[in-house]
Amino acid sequence: MAAEKKSDKERSVEDRLKALYQLQTILSEIDRIRFLRGELPNEVKDLEDEIIRYQTRIQKYSDEIVDLREIIATKKKDIEERRVKIARYDTQIDNVRNNREFAFLEKEKEFENLEIELAEKNIRDALSKINTKEEEIAKARTDLQNQEQSLEDKKRELDEIVSETRQEEENLRLRAKELEADIDPYTLAAFKRIRGNARNGLGIVTVQRKACGGCFNKIPPQRQLEIKMHKKVIVCEYCGRIMIDGALVGAEEVVEEVAPKPKRTARRTASKD
Repeated sequence: MAAEKKSDKERSVEDRLKALYQLQTILSEIDRIRFLRGELPNEVKDLEDEIIRYQTRIQKYSDEIVDLREIIATKKKDIEERRVKIARYDTQIDNVRNNREFAFLEKEKEFENLEIELAEKNIRDALSKINTKEEEIAKARTDLQNQEQSLEDKKRELDEIVSETRQEEENLRLRAKELEADIDPYTLAAFKRIRGNARNGLGIVTVQRKACGGCFNKIPPQRQLEIKMHKKVIVCEYCGRIMIDGALVGAEEVVEEVAPKPKRTARRTASKD
């Protein structure tokens, strides 16, 4: 019993080229839809990343403020303890018995006072840093709100475009999958590779004015003949795109009309009598 569907070997090069060109037409239409969306998907992604950066920055500053407040609390406690020591030294000074003991207690008081001054300086520095970080947090929160608003606007704009083209794109993708099923894996993989490397997404192009429709380099006459014969898949030696005869897919090549040269009229020489 003969198979209803041609095998990859039985399928002619002509059939494969036609299927590839139809697939390219559909994929180009999908590319057009994506172009309508422009840079919006990338802008949305960038805004989402920026929002995460602001949130991370705010959390980092908040954690640093917590650490600074702990430092301030520790330093205040340290100051209180040192003031208690100083008060104890003052009591001991009132009851000293010799100059040596007096000098020792005065040095201890001086040391404790210096430590208190250092702790107070640390507190002032910490408070200054807290003020700076609170200002940074306030600024980051304002910027975050602006970015969130921008993201909301961009998402709304993108959703509107996507909703307008979603059904069309889905239908095109279904048609593309159906066509891909009719193309042998080797040819399809080669086409996708060529299309992926092409700047304009064209993996197969028609011959235009005896040149490649992708890079517009002239095609040698023998190559042109081979393309018209549809006996094998031929790629451009310059850009690597698959080339197809436009007549095969109903895209007749535009031939420039050359204006006919004016006929020369023979000059009559008058005969002498």
